[in-house]
Amino acid sequence: MYCRNCGMPIADNAAVCPSCGAAVQPAAPVVDKNQPSLGIAVLCFFFPLIGLILYLVWKDTEPGKAKSAGKGALIGVIVSVALVIIVMILTFVVVGSIIDWGEFIYYLR
Repeated sequence: MYCRNCGMPIADNAAVCPSCGAAVQPAAPVVDKNQPSLGIAVLCFFFPLIGLILYLVWKDTEPGKAKSAGKGALIGVIVSVALVIIVMILTFVVVGSIIDWGEFIYYLR
């Protein structure tokens, strides 16, 4: 490690530079900005098309975020399809219990 003030080499655990006496600032921690994001996953759950686009854009450069976007979009599509099927089944059950099918078919002829 080198002193930021004078450029002389210093020990990694030194608190001050032995040459100039300047305080040694610890190295900034490396932050990985490519971590999966819950916010992106939730956004893509509600807007799966945006999730697909973000996945395709980020799959090579930011695979962690791309994975979140892809998972959110996929789960959103699966939940949407399941809800549509449930609503269709409930509609047929409710309509079927209301309508007298014999009379309905009679009027169709």
